[in-house]
Amino acid sequence: MNNKTLPPAIFLMGPTASGKTALSVELAKQFNAEIISVDSALVFKDMNIGTAKPSLEEQQGIPHHLIDILDPAESYSTGEFRSQALALMADITARGKVPLLVGGTMLYFNALYHGLAKLPKADVELRKQLDAEAQLMGKQAMHDQLKSVDEVAAARIHPNDPQRVQRALEVYRLTGKSMTQHHAEAKADPIPYQQIKLVIAPKDRAVLHEKIALRFQQMLDKGLIEEVRALYQRGDLNTDMPAIRAVGYRQVWAYLDGDINLQELQEQGVAATRQLAKRQFTWLRRETDAQWFHTEEPDVAEQVNIHIENTLKA
Repeated sequence: MNNKTLPPAIFLMGPTASGKTALSVELAKQFNAEIISVDSALVFKDMNIGTAKPSLEEQQGIPHHLIDILDPAESYSTGEFRSQALALMADITARGKVPLLVGGTMLYFNALYHGLAKLPKADVELRKQLDAEAQLMGKQAMHDQLKSVDEVAAARIHPNDPQRVQRALEVYRLTGKSMTQHHAEAKADPIPYQQIKLVIAPKDRAVLHEKIALRFQQMLDKGLIEEVRALYQRGDLNTDMPAIRAVGYRQVWAYLDGDINLQELQEQGVAATRQLAKRQFTWLRRETDAQWFHTEEPDVAEQVNIHIENTLKA
């Protein structure tokens, strides 16, 4: 729904390390907006460096929502994000401001636009069967199995995320439909906003890869290992938890466990972040009604401003 009589909402999407944070603050100042984070890692407290969480200085006084709302031991569902984001959007609009949703968790954006799929509940016996298969076959074989029935989900879910791989296989075995098909069939009332969808991404994938490598090194220099060590030493967290499975965190955790050395940590952290960006691009290419902008353009903020102003005037 893009009725011009509806209040505007701006959606700024993009892969990791594409420059969303700085651009979003400039847009918020320009259009009297408040920012709602669309990021499954920024919800967690005490996870600042590895998530590239904007500091108070970087936020420049702009209200940011859905950041630092959970302890890393907790979990956060797509449904919780959708209901909280819609409530925040309504509140921001009621106060005469513009909701600006910013992030790279494309599953959250998809749920916001299209609603949530009605997926079957967990099946205890099937879970046991899948666990036994995983023990016997290994993570990669389970991921290959998923790829054979749901290529889109396999592109989005990393082989090192066995819980989500097995959940996607469980859904397929229980219903005969892939998780992707369930999401495609989900129906929801259109959200009541004039939707201005934007994508910010480097034109050249090699440029993004360079940015990712540089940023991961900067995270290590800023104290990422010490940040994760503080979580590691709590004693109540483990790699089955969504927070610790976040890119960067699970690699440092493996380093602290003594499974990999410092060089392997750096290599695996960069590789995992590049894989994340690849999965994000898979989703972003489906956003056919979004306007794309290139990170490298020196006047990209001005280009985005002009596009939003023209859209609002049209």
